[in-house]
Amino acid sequence: MNIVVDQGKCVGAGQCVLAADDVFDQRDEDGLVDLLDASPPPERLADVRHAAAVCPASAIEVEA
Repeated sequence: MNIVVDQGKCVGAGQCVLAADDVFDQRDEDGLVDLLDASPPPERLADVRHAAAVCPASAIEVEA
């Protein structure tokens, strides 16, 4: 799995962090998404797909 985030689209809602806090974080300076792990283990796929689905800006793409 590979994750791509578009920080230009991110609105800082933080839904990705709530869904997968070991994969996503928010930057302190502006609240935008910070990708902690672009290739998490396969057992995290469901949570990462959920994070992408709940992102209000559609800023997360999951390539499985």
